[in-house]
Amino acid sequence: MTLAKISDRMFPTIPSFFDNFFSRDLMDWNNSNFSSTNSTLPAVNIKENEESFLIEVAAPGLAKENFKVNLDRNLLTISSEMKQEKNENDKKYSRHEFSYQSFQRSFTLPEATVEGDRISAKYADGILYVTLPKREEVKPKPAREIEIM
Repeated sequence: MTLAKISDRMFPTIPSFFDNFFSRDLMDWNNSNFSSTNSTLPAVNIKENEESFLIEVAAPGLAKENFKVNLDRNLLTISSEMKQEKNENDKKYSRHEFSYQSFQRSFTLPEATVEGDRISAKYADGILYVTLPKREEVKPKPAREIEIM
C-alpha cells in the first residue's frame, strides 16, 4: 500500500501553480521582449526568397515619419523615435503627461550579396517592410545541361 497525501492525489497542480505564482517577481521586466535599457524592442521577421531578403518589423501605432533606415557599408540600421505630449488643465488640477519611445535594430548584411542602391522600405498596417534585393551574381541559376566534348 502506497501512502500519499490527499492533496497530492486530488489536486496535484494547485500547489505548484501557487508556488510558482508567488515565487516569481511580477515587476521583473528583464525578459527577452525588453532590451537592457528596459525599452521594448519590436519583433522582427526575416524572409529570404530567390530575388531578395525581406525584413518585417512589427511596430503598430507608429507612422512612417517615425522611422529611419540607414545603410553604412554592410550594416543596416532600423530605428524609430516617437514623442507624445498631453496637457490637461482644470480649475483644481493640472496635469502634463509625455512619453518618449525609441528603438534601434542593426543587421549585418552578407558582404557582396545585397544591392544596396535598390533597398526599399514601406510602412503599412503596423509593419515596416524593408526589401533588400540580391545581386544578380548571387541569385540561384536554373539547372543546365553541360555538353560533353
